[in-house]
Amino acid sequence: MLHIEDLWVEVHGKEVLKGINMHIDKGETHCLFGKNGSGKTTLLMTIMGFLGYKVKYGKMTFKGEDITYMPTNERARLGLGISFQRPPTLKGVKLRDMLRLCEKTENDGQRLAIEYGFDHFLERDVNLGFSGGEIKKSELLQLMAQQPDFTLLDEPESGVDIENLHVIGGIIKKLLQKDIHRNRQKSGLVITHTGFILNYVSADKGHVMLNGRMMCAGNPVDIFEGIQKYGYEECTKCQKI
Repeated sequence: MLHIEDLWVEVHGKEVLKGINMHIDKGETHCLFGKNGSGKTTLLMTIMGFLGYKVKYGKMTFKGEDITYMPTNERARLGLGISFQRPPTLKGVKLRDMLRLCEKTENDGQRLAIEYGFDHFLERDVNLGFSGGEIKKSELLQLMAQQPDFTLLDEPESGVDIENLHVIGGIIKKLLQKDIHRNRQKSGLVITHTGFILNYVSADKGHVMLNGRMMCAGNPVDIFEGIQKYGYEECTKCQKI
């Protein structure tokens, strides 16, 4: 579904991503580990096509289409969706209206808000005064209404307490069709620091990024256990791409 080939990206004149290669098939979920500042968020923003992330070399294809220089809105229409680590507050935009704009099926956004006990937030401005867990729920409900074929998740467990993590994990599990065992159509790429999200959402493959380069790929649980035990420096010695 998503193929990235030898991707080099510059941000504010600084080379951040250096020769990234990645292939994620239909129905697969991959997770991405790495230190702060290693380029993980830059990769997600580049895949989504945000301004300021300049592709210097390489190619990205999504569902067979070249999206390397495609505008963000066209990528969204094609089936890409993203959940930010720190989503913006949208003053003057009600959550009800945002969900209505996102939804593919009429009233699906309101139905989802009721299903996840978030309907009392519908008349509030998007993310204004929300707690960390409420912001994540708001983001994920928008994605559920959008129904993307491929979801980019930037540290979904960040700022979320244990109780809300269970709910958020359940939403992500449904979003990525982890609640079904055959013929999954949805794919995803998840950035995680803590690894907690792996308790709720199984990943098919893990990757480690350091200094803008992919250093390691393999079983996500094994990789995370190795990071916990030996730290990221061991990944620079391993380099199993």
